[in-house]
Amino acid sequence: MSLFDLTGRVAIVTGGNRGIGLGIAEGLAAAGAKVMIAARDPALGESTAARLRQQGGDAAFHITDITAQESCVAMVAETLRVFGRLDILVNNAGIMIGGPPEHAMLADWERVISTNLTGAFLCAQAVFPAMQRQGGGKIINLGSLASSFGTARGAAYASSKGGIVQLTKSLAVSWGPENIQVNAILPGYIESELTQRAELEKPGSFAAKLARTPAGRIGTPQDVAGAAIFLGSAASDYITGVSIPVDGGYAVQI
Repeated sequence: MSLFDLTGRVAIVTGGNRGIGLGIAEGLAAAGAKVMIAARDPALGESTAARLRQQGGDAAFHITDITAQESCVAMVAETLRVFGRLDILVNNAGIMIGGPPEHAMLADWERVISTNLTGAFLCAQAVFPAMQRQGGGKIINLGSLASSFGTARGAAYASSKGGIVQLTKSLAVSWGPENIQVNAILPGYIESELTQRAELEKPGSFAAKLARTPAGRIGTPQDVAGAAIFLGSAASDYITGVSIPVDGGYAVQI
């Protein structure tokens, strides 16, 4: 359907070289968008862009540190230089440092908040002028079910993702008059390096999450990509400030 067609659109996907970010980048490219992969690892970033091109998409890579304002500004400038416009920002890059909160190091807390929350803000701030000039755009923030649920071993992560939900609402209100829609995706338990590490740290967590999921399976990055395509397309032009769980029903039961 043309409502979901992203042909001619240009998207930045931070952390788009692995996991959920890669799934989203592949989905956007398959829907017709040109994709800039923004991440820290040049070898993996370049190989990811090449992979998207081999799949028939148009993609490039720019090394980016989302915790540095000047790097975010440079990311936008390079996207405009390569593709000529900017329509979609996917704030996907994030980290998780777990452990009991009473033993958390301040440096770890600050690193998680700086990457997951401040980084999303800096990237959104950096894309705003280009989207404003063009008359609109889409910003998609990656939250988590930890935005809504407490977690015993991830206080900083949950706090950062809770902040993402409020940042999403605030930017939606601020930039709605500029025709910029800002929404969030809240992935549930998705197959990724992050969830693999969680299983190693707490054996049995995979089985517990699976038992609670009505869909009867663990999610994949491709499951998240569908929501990103919707939120990046004209189909969502009158939707802003919302957070959409992609969790197989995990959050809707007691």
